[in-house]
This record gives sequence, structure tokens and C-alpha cells, in this order.
Amino acid sequence: MAHRYFKRFRMEIDLSRLQEGVPELPEGFFWSEWDPALVTRHAQAKYASFSREIDAHVFPCLGNIAGCQRLMREIARRDSFLPTATWLISTQGNNSHDTQDCGTIQGLAQQGRMGSIQNVGVAPQHRGLGLGRALVLKALRGFYEARMRRVFLEVTADNEPAVELYRSIGFKLTRTLYKAVDVEPSSVS
Repeated sequence: MAHRYFKRFRMEIDLSRLQEGVPELPEGFFWSEWDPALVTRHAQAKYASFSREIDAHVFPCLGNIAGCQRLMREIARRDSFLPTATWLISTQGNNSHDTQDCGTIQGLAQQGRMGSIQNVGVAPQHRGLGLGRALVLKALRGFYEARMRRVFLEVTADNEPAVELYRSIGFKLTRTLYKAVDVEPSSVS
């Protein structure tokens, strides 16, 4: 088995410097606050957001629905899980029974009043509407309410739209990391 290395950035924000409020969602979209009954819906939104993206190579569990469900259950069971920083964005389809979950974010509380954003995901067909920005800002508000002072996240460096989004909100690069991923020898480039 060979390894491929993915460059990742750790980015942090000081919540005392956060200036931007949570933007309104576009018409037809709505928030769902954390509820344990939504774990499967978060997992499905995570799968829709990541299954065909680079992060599914970096974290293979994001490439299949069972992996996303397992990951979401594991995050929600942690003692450090932060419901106030965990949100789901949905949209109503053509009829009232046709709800589509299209964005998800989760938060964890770390030691020293540090928060950790997990898995910011927006389904490809809903990108470009400001949903990613809204998710991050809504989660940051939840971290602030939980008295966190700083928040960090990690992002794959090749995901330039995400890196730019985080920078535009005020996140600063604090560390460059490399994640080794097992790959078949024929697929190493």
C-alpha cells in the first residue's frame, strides 16, 4: 500500500474580533437547530456535500453514506459535542413533504475555551448562495454563546473556495499539516 499526502491548513479565529453577524438565508431555506433525531439527516447532508469532493479521498468515511452516519453518530456522542454550534440548512421542495437537507456543520468544545468546527458541508447544487458562510457564522455564534474564545478548523489546501471563505470571515492560517492516506500504488500521482 502506498501513501499520498494531502496538504491541510489549520485556521483559527479569535471570537472577540468577529464582526460579521449571521446572514439571512435565501428565500426557501431554513435552519434546524441540533436535535438527536436529526443525526441521519446531518449524515445525508454530509454525504451529499463531500462524496464527490477531495475530502472523500482524504477522509474515506465521507465517500459513503454508512461512513457519514457513523461519523455523525461519533461526533454527537462526544462529551465535547456542542449543540449550539451544530446546524442543518434545508430547503422546501415543490410540496410540503419534500424537504431537502443541503448544508451541515458541527462543533466541538476543546480545552482552554477553544472550539473546533467539524465538517462544513454544502451540497454542490446549493453552492454559491452564501450557505457555507451562513453555516460558519451561525456556528461561530454558538461557540461564542458557549463562551469559547477561539475556534479552529482544518481544511484541505486544494479546496481553494473553502480556504477563501474562511479567510474572508477572519480565520488566519496557524499551521500547515500533511495527512497521509493509504492508496493503491497505481493511483499515486
